[in-house]
Amino acid sequence: MVTVESYGQSGGVALLWRNKDEVVLKSLNKNHIDVVIKSKGGLEYRLTGIYGEPDMSKRKETWDLIRRLSAVNSLPWCLIGDMNNVLSQNDKRGGRPYPQYLLQGFQAILNDCELIDMDLCGYQYTWERGSDSENSIEVRLDRALVTQDFLSMFTNARLTNLEVSTSDHCPLWLETQIAVHLKVTKSFRFENAWLREPMCYQLVENVWNRGSDRSFFDKLLRCTELLSAWGQEVTGSFKMRINRCKKILKTLKGRRDTDSLKVFREEKKNLTEIYAVRYI
Repeated sequence: MVTVESYGQSGGVALLWRNKDEVVLKSLNKNHIDVVIKSKGGLEYRLTGIYGEPDMSKRKETWDLIRRLSAVNSLPWCLIGDMNNVLSQNDKRGGRPYPQYLLQGFQAILNDCELIDMDLCGYQYTWERGSDSENSIEVRLDRALVTQDFLSMFTNARLTNLEVSTSDHCPLWLETQIAVHLKVTKSFRFENAWLREPMCYQLVENVWNRGSDRSFFDKLLRCTELLSAWGQEVTGSFKMRINRCKKILKTLKGRRDTDSLKVFREEKKNLTEIYAVRYI
């Protein structure tokens, strides 16, 4: 893991990966983390996580950073994150028009560095302010910029807006290869949310009190079996409730009538509460 701490209430960049031999850190500062990734088969490409300057008067610093990073090497490259800039007026809904000089400056970056703005699957705005009011503003601040070599390496690459989040930003999901889902056997994992359920304590207590002739490991195995069976219903309930909230929020996203805004506020509050309980 590599992290760059936030400054005040802005910024913050983090990169986490699974296998230590796959990632080589090249550079980082308060606005970016730049690494080279070694993919299976020996191919290498470059990944840069970026947080653009939120202050419009300092936006040129982000553009200069991208230009410097572009000149480092010629590996296939993906630059992804919160750019804090847009490419056209169509990237913004509500509020005042975006300053033309910022549009032109960002467009020049893509041209100078030969970067391609990846198409976004799903909802086209990734940041919102005042989503629970009629004067809301939505902007596509988050995106992935890639070189042609990157697209040639990953011909099925896809960028998706996951849309629903308790943050004012939507999470993006970049797939370099479309996953093939295989059925796997899951190992037992204790869910912290079970601790809010009296039945959890009762199951464990029953095993311990009624199995005086059993070894510790036998009792532990029996608890695992009982909690796994019982926990599927509890955990499944959380998943159903989360999916229900997400489905409603997706349906209402972008609507401005009073009734829709009221339901949107309620469901977003519900989703936050479910997450809080689910991951205590």
